Amino acid sequence: MSKRSRPVIALTGSAGKTTTKEMIASILKQRWRFIKSRSNWNTPIATRRNLKRIKGHHRAVVLEFGMLRKGDIKKHCSIITPTISVITNVGTAHIGNVGNSIKGIARAKSELIAYMRPAGILILNADDHNSRLLSTKGFKGTLIKVGIKNKAKYRANNVKPTRRGVSFRVKLNGEEIDFFIPCLGTHNVYNALNAIAVTHQLGFSPQEIKRGLKKYPIPYRRLVRTELPRRITVIDDTFSSNPNATKAALDILAAIGRKHKVAVIGYMKDLGKYAVKGHRDVGKYAAGKKLTYLFAIGKQSRNIARGAIEAGFPRERIRRFQSKPQLHRALTAIVKPDTTILIKGTHLLKLEQTVAFLKRSLSGKRKLSQK
Repeated sequence: MSKRSRPVIALTGSAGKTTTKEMIASILKQRWRFIKSRSNWNTPIATRRNLKRIKGHHRAVVLEFGMLRKGDIKKHCSIITPTISVITNVGTAHIGNVGNSIKGIARAKSELIAYMRPAGILILNADDHNSRLLSTKGFKGTLIKVGIKNKAKYRANNVKPTRRGVSFRVKLNGEEIDFFIPCLGTHNVYNALNAIAVTHQLGFSPQEIKRGLKKYPIPYRRLVRTELPRRITVIDDTFSSNPNATKAALDILAAIGRKHKVAVIGYMKDLGKYAVKGHRDVGKYAAGKKLTYLFAIGKQSRNIARGAIEAGFPRERIRRFQSKPQLHRALTAIVKPDTTILIKGTHLLKLEQTVAFLKRSLSGKRKLSQK
């Protein structure tokens, strides 16, 4: 297969890049050899390294094009030009690096549209309000939209979240097909729709797509659920964080959480002038999720707490921490049977250590708090 005919699939967006990439890869694996970005290595330097990995027998290339600032995606495209591009959404991740505005994020993401193969395929989210800010004017390729609420070529219906994943239906080739993804959260249906759109356009059958999604391996520290003794559940979402992703994680806690729901929310980096508002908005959002406790950790914990209090969350059920040992002692004191604990924050906080602490301390048979 010539380099020109080999599909190069590039993914960018404020959230969902790695998940979408792994879903696409799981489907392609049904009958193609391909290369994909390793882990979440998605800088232009990583793309240059990926170029050297492409061999003649590879039928496809699946890459994340990360963006920290304006010009990054243009650099990616100058190294490997995409033929199929997916912009998962336009949110507030790294907003401090692009003029502290959503419009700045959209302009930077639009570089993927401007510098991809002109006659290629572009996939956008019909339900993401901010994606309307993307510059598609002059794009001469095929524009495809995915969605749940709004009109889209690939539209999910009958979406049913469970403790083990999400089931939904999509019409392919004129027939309604049942799908299941083994990961938490309705927001992951959008990632699955992106994967369905890409692989269906590449000629994969509905059954191949269905099998691939069902076998999709959940990426490390991204909404990974662990069941512990005494009906205690830990949801590890500690790989990265931004306001949109944190709200999505809180939605999951509210939807599948047990009787007692504890959210541990860490600060979110690269928000610039939006940092105070972003953290306060997350606190306000958390206040509406019927939490038993809201724990906030890190340098913006004050604003998370303030937002929750302003939205009516009881002050006595909010706690702020500047260190993990303090957080761990507090968790030990309040966790009891029938509890779900969400851990979410920037990777700089290393909250995976809190997840490990909970697994270690709650797996034994010691008596839990009955408060």
